[in-house]
Amino acid sequence: MSFSVAQIDASVGPARIAVGFIVGPTGAGKSALAMAVTERLNCEIVNADSRQFYRGMDLGTAKPSADDRARVPHHLIDVRDPDESLDVAEFARLARAAIDEIAARGRNPLVVGGSGLYLRVIRGGIFRGPAASMEIRYRLAKIAAEQGVAHLHQRLREIDPESANRIGVNDLYRIARAIEVFELTGETITAHQQRHRFADIGYDTFTVGVEVERKKLYDAIDTRFDAMVAAGLVEEVRALVEAGYSPDKPPLSTIGYKQMAAHLRGELALADAVALAKQESRRLAKRQLTWFRREPEIVWLDPERGVQDALALFEKFFRRRQN
Repeated sequence: MSFSVAQIDASVGPARIAVGFIVGPTGAGKSALAMAVTERLNCEIVNADSRQFYRGMDLGTAKPSADDRARVPHHLIDVRDPDESLDVAEFARLARAAIDEIAARGRNPLVVGGSGLYLRVIRGGIFRGPAASMEIRYRLAKIAAEQGVAHLHQRLREIDPESANRIGVNDLYRIARAIEVFELTGETITAHQQRHRFADIGYDTFTVGVEVERKKLYDAIDTRFDAMVAAGLVEEVRALVEAGYSPDKPPLSTIGYKQMAAHLRGELALADAVALAKQESRRLAKRQLTWFRREPEIVWLDPERGVQDALALFEKFFRRRQN
């Protein structure tokens, strides 16, 4: 393992809030590492898992237990009902308010999660881009209807390969937005975002990534999902559907919930639903790793062997800010 404390020293300046980050793919052990750090270093946790915002979605999101939340304050958990949206811009506003409030009380904010975009906007704000053009959107929607979304995705690949690699081939909204930004500005959305991410928002940051060997990670994901089902995930999904929340819309149309909803409708045997959910979870972990690997400031640590390293790194980082 190699890391440099210069990575901590270089970014620290006067009169700025120090914000720690623990990131990594689903199932890697971020929460356990975060609890070990927070209890030793006067921290409070700011959640950056986009599904843990929602009330009633507990087992399927691996939400921190009531015990953990009693031991360490957690922010941005259970802040919306499942039919209330919370987009990335609103998240950025709420997260920064929580960070400022934690720091004002003399404690250290530690942001924890696997939603890469949500983590990035805390560090660099959000690129809003030009206003939407209904003319362009209508034209692109018509092309998608006539020639397929994959045709637009290929067009995006020719314009902006990096965006095409990030955006799923069937994600019409994001594909169309990326093409729209290019047509309106003459620059790719990747260029806009890369330039924007260097904006100074007044925080000093240090980020630890949880690194797990791929097979071990996939085994952990499978084991965790089995535990979710054993703990009552099917019943959790049933209760949400019976309360009137649609399994066809976010956030219930996400991994774990959509497969259990299909099982409840009689479309899938439970074993098949579980297998599909595990497969989608592994694919998500792979996408998350790809995202985070592009973030050069992350110091990668093993969650089992890296607790002491993480404590030493975060202690130095937060201590320098207090001096």
